[in-house]
Amino acid sequence: MTHLYLIRHGEADGFKPGQAWYTFPNPGLSRLGIKQAERLRDRLAATGEIRADALISSTLMRARETAEIIAPALGLPIIFDDEVQEFNMGEAEGLPIEEIKERFGLSDLWEEPFRRIAPNGESWAEFVTRACRGLDRLTREYADKTVVIVCHGGVIEASFIAFLGLNMLRQAIFVASQNTSITHWQKGTFEGQEGKWCLRRVNDHAHLLDLDASQRIPWEALAVKREQAPVSAPVAPEQ
Repeated sequence: MTHLYLIRHGEADGFKPGQAWYTFPNPGLSRLGIKQAERLRDRLAATGEIRADALISSTLMRARETAEIIAPALGLPIIFDDEVQEFNMGEAEGLPIEEIKERFGLSDLWEEPFRRIAPNGESWAEFVTRACRGLDRLTREYADKTVVIVCHGGVIEASFIAFLGLNMLRQAIFVASQNTSITHWQKGTFEGQEGKWCLRRVNDHAHLLDLDASQRIPWEALAVKREQAPVSAPVAPEQ
């Protein structure tokens, strides 16, 4: 069995409504983003629910910083990989949406999938091809192992395209991934079919539920339950 855990980065610094992505290129984590990553680290350290063989991260700063925070909980060095970066906005990154429309003629990415959004940026087709290629390469490289990839919302959406065989040229599904959420894919034999991908969980951000609470979630107590019934254990189909 191959287990792939996709973790979205924590909240990035410089995000404002009306902006395309962030107010400056390649931001790191905001204060909240750091706290989110720390909560995920504490959860993983206490539960031991992910026993990974490799920890891979996008090279963009917000993912890199998230990976650096959670790495001690996994006990692994970080391997950086460019192919699991977010959609490249090129010269449009950091600009208000209205300015992007005025300067570059912002279009519907899915109506014009081959059109690059701005100079030095990507088209939707280029992004999806690159992200899916990266996921395919990494899951082949770590076949029958457990790999964690700290990445971005767009890459998590691309995983549905790659593993479910969806249309690469249109956004057939929208996946709302919370910052530092866990999406777990498992590849193996299901109902007699080999080499199939199974979605075990998506947008698991339970570690954020106590951010504003007076008490912390007792992850240590939950660890025993997880050992008795592992999250990644195959579930027998109903008869």
